[in-house]
Formats: sequence, structure tokens, C-alpha cells
Amino acid sequence: MPTDLPNERSLRKPGSLELDPSAEGVPIDETRRLIASNKVEGTTVYNGAGEHLGAVHNFMVDKVSGQVAYAVLAFGGFLGLGESHYPLPWRALTYSVELGGYVVDLDRDTLAGAPSHGPGEDAFADPGYGGRLDDYYGGRLAPTA
Repeated sequence: MPTDLPNERSLRKPGSLELDPSAEGVPIDETRRLIASNKVEGTTVYNGAGEHLGAVHNFMVDKVSGQVAYAVLAFGGFLGLGESHYPLPWRALTYSVELGGYVVDLDRDTLAGAPSHGPGEDAFADPGYGGRLDDYYGGRLAPTA
């Protein structure tokens, strides 16, 4: 894991269907290790120098593995107008507690040259889009932690 967080409190015996013994209910927004998708969306993304690049628009989950494949970064524009969406390999983002956002090892020029799409476009409908992303980033984006 990119961040060193304490283990979650065990609410039930592994493999059991026991209800939460604390009667506090199961958190639906955030725990010390987990976060709901709606709380990730809008989180700021910085480069390694701490420069603001944009914000997470959404993320793309592989239907078969269940793993997050890409965080789609909203970059450029003003108040949502003229912005472009740049899918970044999820493995390339590291959460920074100090910055309160994600850090990716990219500068603005590299990001600006990456495959992107407009807010209303469904770029992933093109079967070759993911391949173009992989070709562009290649080994360029290793995890920053």
C-alpha cells in the first residue's frame, strides 16, 4: 500500500455473516483504509513538486477483476468549461496525507500530451483507447511511493 495506515478494526469474524457487534453500523463514506467512490471524485491531484494539476473526475473499474484501472483527471479549463479528461493509470497515483490529495509523477507538459477526451465523450467505447494510454505512459508512471 502506498500509505502506511493502521489496520482496520475487525467488525466480525472472517467469513461470518455476523452483524456489526458495535451497533455503530458499517461506515459507507470512509474508514482509515477505505474510501467511497463519491469521496474520491473531486480530490485534487498534484505533481511531484506539489503543483496542482487538476481533480479526479471519476475512475474506471475493470469489470472482471474489480480493480480500479484509471483515475480520470479533469485538467484545464475554467469552472468546468473547456476542461479535458486525462485517464491516469491508478497504480501511478499515491495519496498524500500532507497535501490531502493524490500525487502523480507527471509535469504539465507530459500530461497535456497524453491521450484525452472531452467531458461528453465516451473514449473507452473505442477498444483501442486503453492501448493508446498504455503505449503513452508505458513505464513512465511507476508508483511514486
